[in-house]
Amino acid sequence: MTAVARILDWPLEADESPSVLWDAAAIARAVRGTASGDFTVSGVEIDSRDVQPGDLFFALKGEAMDGHRFIDAAFAKGAAAVVVDRPVDGPHILVEDTFAALERLGAAARLRARGPIIGVTGSVGKTGVKEMIFAALDRASRGDAHRSVKSYNNHVGVPLSLARMPGRARFGVFEMGMNHAGEIASLTAQVRPQVAVITTIAPAHIEMLGSEEAIADAKAEIFQGLEAGGTAVIPADSPHFARLKAAALACGATVVSFGKSADADVRLLDTVSAIGGGSLVTVDMGDRRVCYTVAAPGEHQVINSLAVMAAVRAVKGDLGAAGVALAEMGGLAGRGARLEIDVAGGEPDDAGNRRALLIDESYNANPASMRATLAQLGRTPALRRIAVLGAMKELGSHGPGYHAALAAPLREAHVDYAVLVGDEMAALAEELGKFDGAPLGKAVRFAHCRDARDALETLNAFGLKRDDAILVKGSNSVGLASLVAALSKQEG
Repeated sequence: MTAVARILDWPLEADESPSVLWDAAAIARAVRGTASGDFTVSGVEIDSRDVQPGDLFFALKGEAMDGHRFIDAAFAKGAAAVVVDRPVDGPHILVEDTFAALERLGAAARLRARGPIIGVTGSVGKTGVKEMIFAALDRASRGDAHRSVKSYNNHVGVPLSLARMPGRARFGVFEMGMNHAGEIASLTAQVRPQVAVITTIAPAHIEMLGSEEAIADAKAEIFQGLEAGGTAVIPADSPHFARLKAAALACGATVVSFGKSADADVRLLDTVSAIGGGSLVTVDMGDRRVCYTVAAPGEHQVINSLAVMAAVRAVKGDLGAAGVALAEMGGLAGRGARLEIDVAGGEPDDAGNRRALLIDESYNANPASMRATLAQLGRTPALRRIAVLGAMKELGSHGPGYHAALAAPLREAHVDYAVLVGDEMAALAEELGKFDGAPLGKAVRFAHCRDARDALETLNAFGLKRDDAILVKGSNSVGLASLVAALSKQEG
């Protein structure tokens, strides 16, 4: 079988029998605990509701909840053993502190890793880039790549994701997030990547950090954990590029930049629309040019793909496999997934269906990602363009200005109707209300709603029609995922 055929022949037939991730002796050694007996586990979990047969359940204690209360539930769901700070009935590891034990098991997993590790952070796009890199390396290694799932990127999620990494993994990809200075420094010390990627710098968490420069410095902490001879992948088009580069060089990193800039090491040469809404991309990587398709639509996804290619090359991954993975990978739930939904309005098509496009960006929002997704909505063919925008959180005193500034992107995207959700959106509602329809173009019709339930009722009253495009975007705490779930289950 040729190399190309191996790349395309994917996935392999899955082996449904769970493999051994840890045995009792290895866990006890790693966490400095005492095992009640011999056992093996095939996974690691901290939420009893998510336990699968064979998992090791950590009974973590928080300010309001004690995981020891859910030990019986974990065993009922098939946990092979539990990590506890008091003796219990059933297979267990006894330790003094269960959270410290989780960190130690993560450290043991990182110590036994046999392949390169990639760390990813950034104000926007870090989960999507992490998933793209994983998809590329998982295809190239035929199933021997590992990554942090969902957005497990904090002080609990990172050691948990490390502890779940199989000893056979040839690559590991870990996301790191923060909302205060010093947090990424702690996380990168655990991950110890060979490659550190920063996707972009934007005013997310500016309430806590005060300025974009401080945000850049906090993200640049990821370089402090780089292994000797490591690579820093940074955005060439960022106004904070020089700041990020200086921080990387100070940590002894080799810098690889990506973007449109003429000086970028991984430089975008050309992009054209592809069939199905994605982009056909041509990239100059210095000693070669690479052409591939990005299935996820939007210029921001094209730029993200450059970071992916830079990271894959830095770990000597297969660029061909990366291209195939990017061509197959659409948007993630809450982060750009495109769903066809049944609606009640408009004339049915020849098959009797009334379908509209729902763009699910309900997981996160900040000024930069709002502008990017509204711009993409404006390029999306549609009968009408409808934007459901939830409040952007953690902007502090900057919030009213950033919310009001969305009026221009809404008009530029030719949005026909905007549903604004949350108290913070009052500033945007006020800005849109000032517009009198004079030379700048038509006014954007809008409604300002209290919450996701109110927004759903408002949309239903407005009436969705066949061939509408509906963007739903906001900070996760606004709860717009419930609106997406409701819309995607509706029938015409």
